[in-house]
Amino acid sequence: MINPITKRVRFFALLFLLFLTGTIDAQNFNRGVNLSNWFQAGSAREIQFTTFTKKDFEQIKFLGADVIRLPINLHYMTNGAPEYKLDPLFLNMLDQVVDWAEELQIHIILDNHTFDPAVNTSPDVIDPLKKTWAQMAQHYKNRSDYVYYEVLNEPHGIAGNVWAQIQQQVIDTIRVHDTQHYIVVGGVDWNSYTSLAALPVYTDDKLIYTFHFYDPFVFTHQGATWGSPSMASLGGVPFPYGASAMPATPNDLKGTWVEGAINNYINDGTINRVRQLIDIAVSFKTQRNVPVFCGELGVYIPNSNNTDRLRWYEAVRTYMEQKDISWTMWDYKGGFGLFEKNSGERYEYDLNVGLLEKLNFNVPPQQEYVKKPETKSRILYDDYPGKDVYNASYRNAGSLDFYSPNAATGDYCLCWNGVAQYDAIALDLRPDLDFSKLKEHNFELTFKVKSTATTAKFDVRLMDTKTGPNDRPWRMGKTIDNTVTPFNGQWQEVRIPLKALAEMGAWDGAWFNPQGLFDWTNIDRLEIVAEHHPLSGITFCYDDIKIEGEEIEEEIITSIKPAKTIEIYPNPFTEGVTIEYKPETNQTDVLIYNQLGVLIRQFRQSTYLGERTTVYWDGTTENGLRVTSGVYLIRIKSGNTAQVEKVLVR
Repeated sequence: MINPITKRVRFFALLFLLFLTGTIDAQNFNRGVNLSNWFQAGSAREIQFTTFTKKDFEQIKFLGADVIRLPINLHYMTNGAPEYKLDPLFLNMLDQVVDWAEELQIHIILDNHTFDPAVNTSPDVIDPLKKTWAQMAQHYKNRSDYVYYEVLNEPHGIAGNVWAQIQQQVIDTIRVHDTQHYIVVGGVDWNSYTSLAALPVYTDDKLIYTFHFYDPFVFTHQGATWGSPSMASLGGVPFPYGASAMPATPNDLKGTWVEGAINNYINDGTINRVRQLIDIAVSFKTQRNVPVFCGELGVYIPNSNNTDRLRWYEAVRTYMEQKDISWTMWDYKGGFGLFEKNSGERYEYDLNVGLLEKLNFNVPPQQEYVKKPETKSRILYDDYPGKDVYNASYRNAGSLDFYSPNAATGDYCLCWNGVAQYDAIALDLRPDLDFSKLKEHNFELTFKVKSTATTAKFDVRLMDTKTGPNDRPWRMGKTIDNTVTPFNGQWQEVRIPLKALAEMGAWDGAWFNPQGLFDWTNIDRLEIVAEHHPLSGITFCYDDIKIEGEEIEEEIITSIKPAKTIEIYPNPFTEGVTIEYKPETNQTDVLIYNQLGVLIRQFRQSTYLGERTTVYWDGTTENGLRVTSGVYLIRIKSGNTAQVEKVLVR
């Protein structure tokens, strides 16, 4: 027990510390993730709420994250000008998210991510900012200190002094309703660290200053398509700089700023330069004596080397922590995320273990995913998209509502209105599923539909997975019109045996007629498409979208083939080994395990049935570390078969 005198001494010591520093560290969080593409929807009615659940929050906390930044298209969650009244459905969903964070004691930053990289921030943004934040502050003012407000993500194309005045007005608006919660503020030029110093000395004592870090940009964004110019053609930029590893500037990027950045990469692509740039934010933090937070950092996965990517994260993370700057990486799942490239992004199977280690996150046990044919009915939409089903819809007109009332069953149904020709409701299956057994056992695609459009029609179709340059996303479906089921304003049930679906060809940059190549073992998504004409002035509603049938007794489908079908040379080896095999499908995984059965390296290859294929292993792990001498297992998984062989490293 602490005696009263000791308590009094500690109290005055704290007062003295406050006198010296002028501030208490406002950041009770250290590191975390952005949950992107969740509340970044065109309206509250397009949010796919089941994308993340409380279980995801629990898993994120297990990693060692203590903060989640939640990007929200806040202005789209309203009825628009002039009121900008927040949709009660949005607040209901967000309340549940805040509940999870508070229960698990995870800090949550409500980030106003109403942001278009191609559109400059207008001074007129003050109107929706003040109106939406007034409502948010009123709604969340009595919530715990785990909740934070972030005024606006990455303002750009606006003068720094104009933005500073707008941000002050938003701070003042929030404080009319809520004096408790911390507000995250940032500068112009995409929340650049170089813009922090231009911010005025705001008098509010509950502010956290944010910046984003993606330098060197030609490394972190190689392969990105959304910038100007697109860097889709750029790949293989190393980190740190190495002359022998540097790619040539792609022809389409010559004469642009990208070419200049590549030419100067000898200076910019170093760990020391990364630290110098972070020091700009550190200097601001020290001079202003304010908390500073890096809200986004990351390296785009598709065209970057994983080993170099990990080096960058380690360099950035360790230096920021050394300088007492908390951070949230962009993102958790997605193009910059914590999961392996081209994986199903499943927590138990697909986490990038090397990246977790470089970020000093905890590493949960990982299992090897074995794809098997589906044997049970599956819900694709029923109030919400089903388990492991994600909204990938696309439209150029009209509206899409995942939470329309007057459902056939339950609380909600899915409705679209006035959409353009070729717009689609797309329910993406992750990972891709094997429906081959369901088709053989007479399973059906079933859904309920309601409309009064007696002359309209649409297509419903399954699409398989494009597995390589010579494959296509083939379609298998059926056209639905008033002759299939009446469109009389009442709910009607449609049941289509999978066997009765017809091949519909493929669009893959050009049109390809059916060729009998639809792959029932690799179903990517279900789409409902306005294939034949625009649905101008027409509403269609759907509910209870399922794949249904009598459960199939599960079969053992994995067999071990004799190792003689694999050739490994040289074996034993010192520097590297070539693995030659004959695949049985157009996608093959070559998995390498140590003697303890731990997966240390994986190669995923697009292959051709029956055509001998090789892969070279240089004797390193996914983290780029050299393996020790000893016996290793090589497992080649192609389709429903697995082949195993041993290799000796000297």
